[in-house]
Amino acid sequence: MRTASGKGIRWSFLLSEGRKAELSKGILVVRDATGREIARFQKVHRQSPTLGAKPPAGAVVLFDGTSADHFQGGRMTPDGLLMEGATSKQKFGSCTIHLEFRTPFMPYARGQARGNSGVYVQGRYEVQILDSFGLEGLDNECGAIYGVARPKVNMCFPPLSWQTYDIEFQAAKWHNGQLVQRPRITVRHNGVLVHENLELPFATRAAPLPEGPEKGPLFLQNHGCPVRFRNIWVVEKQE
Repeated sequence: MRTASGKGIRWSFLLSEGRKAELSKGILVVRDATGREIARFQKVHRQSPTLGAKPPAGAVVLFDGTSADHFQGGRMTPDGLLMEGATSKQKFGSCTIHLEFRTPFMPYARGQARGNSGVYVQGRYEVQILDSFGLEGLDNECGAIYGVARPKVNMCFPPLSWQTYDIEFQAAKWHNGQLVQRPRITVRHNGVLVHENLELPFATRAAPLPEGPEKGPLFLQNHGCPVRFRNIWVVEKQE
C-alpha cells in the first residue's frame, strides 16, 4: 500500500505473523503485530575513493568519453560510455591501470550470465567483472583473478553503480625466449586491496593472447552483457 502526505510517500508492506514493514525516505522500518519497532534499515550509497581519478602527467588516456578511437572494436553509447568488446590499439608491459566500470541490472540472470565481462591485462590475465554483489567472492566472481585467486574481500557494489579497478602490473621477464620470472599483479577494487603482489601462474583460459615476451593490449571482454566503461588510463613503467 502507498500513502502520501506532506512528508512524502510512504510504502507499507504486510509481512507474516502480523508484522508490517514501512518504507519512507530511504528508511525501512519493521514492526511487530503490536506496532513495536523491531528492525530498522537505511540505504547506504557507497562510492569508490578513486572514482573520477585524474590521469597523472605522462599517462596514456585510452578513454575519456570523447572517442573510442584508441580501441579496436571500440563502440560508444549515446551518453559517452565505452561498450564491452574493445581491445586497446596500444600495447603495454609493466604498468598502472585505472578504469571505471558499471555492471547492468539483470535480475533474471544467474551466475556467470549476470553482468559478465573482464579486464584482460596484456590480453592475457583477466581481472573478472561480474555482478557479484552480496555473493561469496569466488575465483570467478568480481575482483577475482579469473581461475587463479579469489579476492581477499568481495568489494562488488550493486549493479548500475560505478566501480573502480586500480591495477599494478609487473610484466613477466624473458631471456632468450625462456620465461625467467612470472608476472605479478596488485588490484584495488573500489579502493580496497583485494590482491597484493600476486604471482600469475598462467594466462587466463581463452585469453586472446598466449604468454610471451611481447607487450599486450588492454582487452575488455564481451561476454554478452551490457557492461559499460569510462575513465580509462594507463601509466607505463620502466622494465
